[in-house]
Amino acid sequence: MSPELISILVLAVVFVIATTRSVNMGALAFAAAFGVGELVADLDADGIFAGFPGDLFVVLVGVTYLFAIARANGTTDWLVHASIRLVRGRVALIPWVMFFLTGALTAIGAVSPAAVAIVAPIALSFASRYGISPLLMGAMVVHGAQGGGFSPISIYGTIVNGIVEREDLPGSELFLFLASLIANLVIAGVVFVLFGGLKLTSAPAHPAAGDGAAGAGRAGAATPRPTEQGTRPPAGTTTGDPEPTGTATATDTGTGTGTTLAETTPTLTPARTATLTSLAALVVAVLVFDLDAGLTAVTLAALLSALWPDDSRKAVTQIAWSTVLLICGVLTYVGVLDEMGTITWAGEGVGGIGIPLLAAVLLCYIGAVVSAFASSVGIMGALIPLAVPFLAQGEIGAVGMVAALAVSATVVDVSPFSTNGALVLAAAPDVDRERFFRQLMIYGGIVVAVVPAVVWLVLVVPGFG
Repeated sequence: MSPELISILVLAVVFVIATTRSVNMGALAFAAAFGVGELVADLDADGIFAGFPGDLFVVLVGVTYLFAIARANGTTDWLVHASIRLVRGRVALIPWVMFFLTGALTAIGAVSPAAVAIVAPIALSFASRYGISPLLMGAMVVHGAQGGGFSPISIYGTIVNGIVEREDLPGSELFLFLASLIANLVIAGVVFVLFGGLKLTSAPAHPAAGDGAAGAGRAGAATPRPTEQGTRPPAGTTTGDPEPTGTATATDTGTGTGTTLAETTPTLTPARTATLTSLAALVVAVLVFDLDAGLTAVTLAALLSALWPDDSRKAVTQIAWSTVLLICGVLTYVGVLDEMGTITWAGEGVGGIGIPLLAAVLLCYIGAVVSAFASSVGIMGALIPLAVPFLAQGEIGAVGMVAALAVSATVVDVSPFSTNGALVLAAAPDVDRERFFRQLMIYGGIVVAVVPAVVWLVLVVPGFG
């Protein structure tokens, strides 16, 4: 048995054990990386740790720490109420606002994980407060980021168009952008309908019962929400909104129903003002000065902690440590696979197939599966050159094939093992994280199974380009 095949079988065993025994998959993946790396790939510790996602570790810890402080001092409460007033009480519009907001950020040049890191914590805090499915809200944020991700001035668009030019392939920047935007927009519409978006059109613009302020008629009470399974959430997760201090009454819900709903609205305190300033500084630092989102978030969180240490002590326990272990472990093992050539081995095997259309759909699936665990840009950079030999035969349109590979490799970023999916999982307050992880994994699996075939049928088979 080849080393590459052994590494794939070990990965399958990790999935089975983690699913059936409720063991943290990251811990199993670290063990698998050690075993396969040392015994099969002949890697030393440095070679194994080369795949450790240090930048993602800092992003997950930094962003969840900063927004845990924002939750602890009531800043997210203030943002949620401000959002409701902005859309005049139309709760159903909020998921779409988040979709187009992240899409606009990536379209003008933000890295997709940076845009998700900025928007997801606010979006999911809103979802928690107003009883919106966290899967719906998280998917809208991620698909929005990918929808705008291939504009001609975006990071993804610039990279892919550069690869196409380097490989001397026909290309269309507009076609690539529209293909990704339309694909993600359609998926977002389906998700909105399937996961309760239509019911939000008649939802009242006040918090769900039992969810913090105004919940169950108790203004200002901090009542923990039960988890979806009716059990205590895992250690390290939040169990309710902080008790708001200094509230005012807002009576205009903007729902158009003619009813008046009393709702407590948090006011700005010095801590909340400083936190809002920090969040704005995070956006400016990432989008304008191109600073690292994780390091910036950690720095801002440290400054807030020095000024308000009580909030910091609460926030440290709310960093999504189990998610950090999960994601870093799995990606370390994927790094071992890449180091030992398993990913290249699979891609070259498919590229050698003599039937161009079959090879095209298999490359789309390889891009989707691998990208669900690894860098989308890295996968596109590897797969597009692999497609060059049969694109040169003229039987497959290069423009459509490149667009299909790009969509397949990025639309799956809703997977909890990808950077964007991990940020959504880590940012969700008041959820049973194990259940939410399984939901994201199932949804990501459905996307991996369906989308590559659909984009192949729509973009490759007609022979665009």
